[in-house]
Amino acid sequence: MAQLSKNALTVLERRYLIKDSEGNPIETPEALFRRVAEAIAQAELNYNANADTSALADEFFDMMDSLRFMPNSPTLMNAGRPLGQLSACFVLPVGDSMVEIFDSVKNAALIHKSGGGTGFSFSRLRPAGSTVLSTGGVASGPVSFMKVFNTATEAVKQGGTRRGANMGILRIDHPDIIGFIKCKADSSEITNFNISVGLTESFMEAMERGEDYDLVHPVTKEVTGRLNAREVFSLIVDMAWRNGEPGIVFLDRMNADNVVPCAGEIESTNPCGEQPLLPYESCNLGSINLGAMLKGNGTVYEIDYELLDATVRGAVHFLDNVIDVNKYPLPEIAQMTRSTRKIGLGVMGFADMLYKLGVPYNSEEGIALAGSLMARINDRAHKASEELALTRGAFPLFEQSTLKNGTPIRNATCTTIAPTGTISIICNASSGVEPLFALSFVRNVMDDDELPQVDPYFEQVAKQRGFYSKELMKRIAKEGTLHGMADIPEDVLRVFVTAHDVSPKYHIRMQSAFQRFTDNAVSKTVNFPNSATREDVAEVYRLAYKLRCKGVTIYRDGSRSEQVLYVGDKKGEAPKAAITPRPRPEITRGVTEKVVIGCGNLYVTVNYDDEGICEVFANLGRAGGCPSQSEATSRLISTALRSGMSVEAIIEQLRGIRCHSTLRQKGVNKNIKVLSCPDAIGRVLERVARIKADEDARRDGEECAETAVEAAECLPVDIMHVDDPIHDSPCPECGSGMEHEGGCVICRACGYSKCN
Repeated sequence: MAQLSKNALTVLERRYLIKDSEGNPIETPEALFRRVAEAIAQAELNYNANADTSALADEFFDMMDSLRFMPNSPTLMNAGRPLGQLSACFVLPVGDSMVEIFDSVKNAALIHKSGGGTGFSFSRLRPAGSTVLSTGGVASGPVSFMKVFNTATEAVKQGGTRRGANMGILRIDHPDIIGFIKCKADSSEITNFNISVGLTESFMEAMERGEDYDLVHPVTKEVTGRLNAREVFSLIVDMAWRNGEPGIVFLDRMNADNVVPCAGEIESTNPCGEQPLLPYESCNLGSINLGAMLKGNGTVYEIDYELLDATVRGAVHFLDNVIDVNKYPLPEIAQMTRSTRKIGLGVMGFADMLYKLGVPYNSEEGIALAGSLMARINDRAHKASEELALTRGAFPLFEQSTLKNGTPIRNATCTTIAPTGTISIICNASSGVEPLFALSFVRNVMDDDELPQVDPYFEQVAKQRGFYSKELMKRIAKEGTLHGMADIPEDVLRVFVTAHDVSPKYHIRMQSAFQRFTDNAVSKTVNFPNSATREDVAEVYRLAYKLRCKGVTIYRDGSRSEQVLYVGDKKGEAPKAAITPRPRPEITRGVTEKVVIGCGNLYVTVNYDDEGICEVFANLGRAGGCPSQSEATSRLISTALRSGMSVEAIIEQLRGIRCHSTLRQKGVNKNIKVLSCPDAIGRVLERVARIKADEDARRDGEECAETAVEAAECLPVDIMHVDDPIHDSPCPECGSGMEHEGGCVICRACGYSKCN
């Protein structure tokens, strides 16, 4: 078995290994890989009753055990277990009726419970202010219903291993587009969604010419107004510059590559944007570790193409088998998925490969290698799928597809570049096709100690080349990059670049190079320094359009409360002024909620005033429990709130904390819905935060005009007038820094992810 890093073991123990009733792992990593391999190999019996499933299981096991290939997280978690839901990506339709909308809410909850993420297009919903003929009422519009989906997502916990994650997309020609673009300006709103604007070719052409374009009612198809395309594009850029959202997707390009238009139109993607899917379609993903596709003597490396080809062939076989053994959360999803049999084979460890090959990420050689490498992977994946079709048949809709005049193929799509997140931590690989975020990051450990972790290959090179020293490693840990370090050889400086050493143009060029040879889409984050201007962002968006990307996600360093990987020496910074909590207001309003815990009834009171939530009280309804702990927790939370700490950051720290007294009682007392006292307080805080936000919206919205566009322009969002970046926060689970990748946020120290 390949050597697992300490971080890999931490992630496996926290999120993947089977646990007993007390939360203790009862499975080893090797047993996990064996469980998954044997479960996936059982699909062979569908095609050959005498198939040697044990030999195939050994092959699948070896790919995972050697860390050459890893499937998406739900497959690792659920294969060979009763739940059996193995796909990461789903898209659900949202129709323009209350029944259809709340059917989608219900279906999304079932998918989240099973460990999947969901994408939605809200473009079919009539705009805010439209008349509802059946009741004579007024429609509330897409953004309002997104909040309903967001609340439902928050209520569903994915078995304690995966958070609910959503993608929300609205077409650029929807009458509510301005409100949608601004809907996440307040970082406390719609927190369980990534959002992207669905751009069309006609809009981009109008933007380039500076012309107006039509807003079209999605139900009546009537033109309801016109907006200037360049001004709307500038608003998208402005919001993305401020906090990274919305992203953009090019809908017409996705549909141009829709090989089964007979089955419908592509309206949305999965949460991180790399998998365009039809309504009710799902896709299972897996990634090849490119860092393990090399051969060499420890100093000089070359790509092992024979090993790469064999791994691609085995991975396609594995992913096709997943479709057969999968237990789908809805019959509609099972039917649609089996009709197209889409798989998404991608890569991770690309930055690791470049380091060992001595190729700079931000170079013409790097761009050329990306294209040639992905072209080979895509070609071999299609050949492997064609081989499967010889014995298993083409995907059922093949004869109605745009591929019908070619060689029969088992899978409608074969390749996808996903953000590999936690599986790249398991494989000790760089994520997806991203550059390394930093050559060293700081991991917070016990007793408030900070442990610098240096990229192992760079450390090896430093020792081989004779410039290694502990002082240099500490300096790199502080700065996260080699940029400007005169005591490091020039060729090393050129090769060992990190995300912020790579210009945004090279980020997009690299994404485009992979996209040219990828069936689906490429999930990638374009990193900007904090000093980047709005025009810098606009230029990247225009370049992505020119280079035929299918979507773009950008992140300007320091612009969002969940920060990117923290690099630097916090202890060396200049001391900051002490924070004094504001006085408790004389008059507050609030909510008291009874929550059943293992010790009895806990009464949680959360109060707020016009400035925000300001205090929390937690009292046990009878003797027992830990009243002093509850009082101390409440006081500290109240102090933090009145000191200006965001309620979201506090909720992240409280939610998920477990107490054995509560967990022991959960199986007996069905009224217990929480994990502990802190978890209960966090849940009530969430509900009150939504109540407060709704009150603010109603109060500030009274002065808004009636039309949808004018109303959107008066959204109650103070951040629209603030140019300073939001201060960034560490991982809520371990305190280490987090990094943005592929439209998501992940901690590489413990595996925490906002998306998967």
